[in-house]
Amino acid sequence: MMNRAIQSILGFGLYSVFCSTLFAADIVAGERKATACFSCHGQEGNSTNPLVPTLAGQQAAYLTAQITAYRDNKRTNPIMPSQVKNLSDSDIIDVAAYFTGRKMKSTGGNATLAAQGASKAGQCSGCHTASFAGRGMIPKLSGQHAAYLVKQLQSFKAGTRKSGPMQAISANLSDTDMDQLAAYLGTL
Repeated sequence: MMNRAIQSILGFGLYSVFCSTLFAADIVAGERKATACFSCHGQEGNSTNPLVPTLAGQQAAYLTAQITAYRDNKRTNPIMPSQVKNLSDSDIIDVAAYFTGRKMKSTGGNATLAAQGASKAGQCSGCHTASFAGRGMIPKLSGQHAAYLVKQLQSFKAGTRKSGPMQAISANLSDTDMDQLAAYLGTL
């Protein structure tokens, strides 16, 4: 019981710090700093490349953490580290706030696969929320490109992308399960 109370207090404290940082973000500066992102991630963060994630409407805390991880070489990608290496922490917060405030355009998905994937999505809702909009450090999945989601699930399963919960969940998914689940999430 005491442990749960301490977790709640710490969680609220971290959330408060994050919110104060987000409110201090300069969204106009974020847009200016994000223009280099548009060539891959699409205008206003809506990617048209199925292997490149849409950033529009994504959780600010998640974007901040991922951009920082690329900058600090804690997450690998052949392109991203060189794109973000000169961003300061405040630049990253501004860029994340800009993309968070953009409206995500659903990427769609194969209707047949999506219908089969709907029953598999329940295992995602505990962390990513019932609407798959994510929260805080947990990313939004709804409307994301199916091919990108499949690639991430495969990376978690192979261990090339680290996250204990995601590695455990993806370990139990077949390639067909991943295709179906990702198609469903892309249609939301």
